[in-house]
Amino acid sequence: MSDEKSSKPPVSVKPSIIRHPFRWWSDWKRRCRNRKMEVGSWELREAIRSSIHELEALLDSKPILAGKEALVEKARKELREAAEKLGHDEHPTHLVGSHLTVAQIHVNTAHALLLQAVHPDEVLPLLPGLVGVIREQLRDDDPRRVESEKIMKGGALDSHKVQTVLDAVGVARLEALREHLRVGSFVRIVQAVTVSLAILAVTVAVLTAIWPWLVPLCFAPQNPPDSKDPYSVVCPVYSQTLTSGPSFLFSENFTAAAEADYAVVMVAGVLAASISAASALRRINGTATPYPVPVSLALLKLPTGALTAVLGLLVMRGGFIPGLSALDSSAQIIAWALVFGYSQQLFTKFVDQQGQVILDAVRGPLSPDPRAAVQP
Repeated sequence: MSDEKSSKPPVSVKPSIIRHPFRWWSDWKRRCRNRKMEVGSWELREAIRSSIHELEALLDSKPILAGKEALVEKARKELREAAEKLGHDEHPTHLVGSHLTVAQIHVNTAHALLLQAVHPDEVLPLLPGLVGVIREQLRDDDPRRVESEKIMKGGALDSHKVQTVLDAVGVARLEALREHLRVGSFVRIVQAVTVSLAILAVTVAVLTAIWPWLVPLCFAPQNPPDSKDPYSVVCPVYSQTLTSGPSFLFSENFTAAAEADYAVVMVAGVLAASISAASALRRINGTATPYPVPVSLALLKLPTGALTAVLGLLVMRGGFIPGLSALDSSAQIIAWALVFGYSQQLFTKFVDQQGQVILDAVRGPLSPDPRAAVQP
């Protein structure tokens, strides 16, 4: 009895922030680290863990054919590998998707080895499910799918037919794995581009804060002829009146440009892009994959909106758009920054479409067949 009590794990109690501030800080960091490691993966991880327990029970209960003990031992090894991949300490920085995919590969291999080690009559009740996996991934004219469907209609099974079905299942699962890998690769590419654009936007904001007169985001609308000052300079933050036309590029005497001009325009672009990202999510369905495709696509719009706001104002200042080359107030500049920040949707919508295509390719039991729309 004492051994059972000693084997129970101790109950985790949060330390008091008043009595033990250092212990509370250490415990808070540990909880944040564990919470970060489980973002978006807890449900799928537990589902795979349940599959491991189920297969372990089947290995212990199913009668194994003579001479197939090596397959059972290999299946147990695969299950141990799958359980190890679900651990937190081995690769804590990549728990969102990759470790789940690898663990599922080991579980699928253990399941295939188990079906090869038991009598064909034990596989017969599982045959509809195996053929369903084949139908999800293989084309109608694929010879492995055709042969598997014939075997299911035939009823009786032998070791050769079981091997044929399991070979088709292996190919189907390999196709499913490739689709998941495409999703993971797409997410990593989008995240890399997002980080690069964010770094570029921050770099531009810092450089223009150091040298605000270098390429100012200012306009020079012409005042009425009877005005005392024929020229006025309007910037995102300040305004200025001049007696002669200003020279914008590389003009150290241009005092209306402020260090925060680019930052203000970029913030306006990010705000508009966030609204665009929220509205674009209505066209993106959720995903059962462990890869955050919709979130990555939404985050891509934020630095893109900051840069399109700046570039749009520079294009307007260059007189590319007739009639809009001289804005009259700082409020108009901010308003156009919002418009250009939202207009990033013209560029990122193609990325959204590609993301939806990749998600549609990851098929499941409830996913429509993308080839059905093509067939007459």
